[in-house]
Amino acid sequence: MRVLAVSDEAADRLWTGGGPPLVADLVVGCGDVDFDLLGWLGEATGAPVVFVPGNHDPDVSGYRPTRSGLVVRAGFVTFPPWPAGAVNADGRVVESCGLRIAGLGGCLRYRDGPNQYTQAQQRRRGRRLVRRARWGHLRRQPVDLVLAHAAPRGLGDGDDAPHVGFDALHHLARALRPRLLLHGHVAPAPGGGDHWIGATRVVNVFGSRILQVPAADPATRPAPVEGR
Repeated sequence: MRVLAVSDEAADRLWTGGGPPLVADLVVGCGDVDFDLLGWLGEATGAPVVFVPGNHDPDVSGYRPTRSGLVVRAGFVTFPPWPAGAVNADGRVVESCGLRIAGLGGCLRYRDGPNQYTQAQQRRRGRRLVRRARWGHLRRQPVDLVLAHAAPRGLGDGDDAPHVGFDALHHLARALRPRLLLHGHVAPAPGGGDHWIGATRVVNVFGSRILQVPAADPATRPAPVEGR
């Protein structure tokens, strides 16, 4: 599985083209990517698009897909701000290209605005996401990817208030045991590499990154940990 992961304004350089053709089986957005760019990447690759919002994205809360494929907000059919066909995974567990993807977008609250949370708020959101992963329509099925905007706290995050990472992502990784946790929000330090939370590889995709995600045998994937 060839996954094109993009995050933050640095991904805008993909608009300019001039490089090799974009080839991907799945496009994932880790926040603060222009929605028009996400739509263009989906069209350019012919791949589905799954994303979570960042702190510079508009408010994407309250939109709910119906069984018929429509999107409603406050009980009224509406058009969401993201590209047609893209899937908002924030606070949800979705399936795309045979991968199960859990999303926890946003950053640490540092001012008024959408997609910002205190550590306590994000811990509550993370616990709800773990419950959904265990008891939703994909219950008992392991999660392959976690998409986040901010980093896990202490693993490649920043030391200024907007870029401090979330404690909740440590709990999420240990509870769901995904193979990959992808995030953006903060430019990686020169020479910095990936991090690990248990068996979960934490990858900063600030800008853009191509990842090879091997198809997994469900019988060999680790199951979510009970009781966490």
